[in-house]
Amino acid sequence: MNCGLVPVADLEGAGDVLRRGGVCVYPTETYFALGAAVSFPQALARVAGIKGRPAGKPLPLLAADMEQVRGVLSPGFTASAAFADMLRLARDFWPGPLSLVVPTREDLSPLVKDAQGRTSIRVTPHPVAAALCRLADSPLAATSANISGRPPAANPADLDADLCALADAVVVALPDPAGGPASTVAVPGGGGRLTVVRPGAVTAEALVAAGFVLTFAAPQS
Repeated sequence: MNCGLVPVADLEGAGDVLRRGGVCVYPTETYFALGAAVSFPQALARVAGIKGRPAGKPLPLLAADMEQVRGVLSPGFTASAAFADMLRLARDFWPGPLSLVVPTREDLSPLVKDAQGRTSIRVTPHPVAAALCRLADSPLAATSANISGRPPAANPADLDADLCALADAVVVALPDPAGGPASTVAVPGGGGRLTVVRPGAVTAEALVAAGFVLTFAAPQS
């Protein structure tokens, strides 16, 4: 392993780091992530800075369960047809690598929201990532643990030493991330309509089989 920090196998210790507003490298179902609790704006700023994430590109979130997801949603959204579609998708694909772009609370950091006040969030099936969300009592930012422009890591040996040296904790615990496609990112539109922003681990065929009509957003330049 190339990281400059000693890995943290003690999840309670890593949870304490996150509860105190620290930044952590940890495994998810797809790749290792760099993250912090969504309730600490300064920690989120550190994540974006360590990553070198471009301004205006919000940090995605992951959660342990639907209760944590509901905690970051805009109250108005929960009465919408799009929320009904979100519940259908959650039933069929969560926990899993499907990230949904949904309106979020006004008081959350702008670092996790796009220009329309939406965030990308998923419920993770990875037991370590889910445990850390519970220990932090918060959804976590979950951008891939690599400097922007460098490849993501599914194997602990491939973690970036420069990035790890800037984190407060590095969690290496089985199972390792699976690698392969990143999470699919989609926007529920209500009435069974779904806009796919980024194709990924959940296939278009699976979404259509679940009863959704898909459109595909133009790739960002």
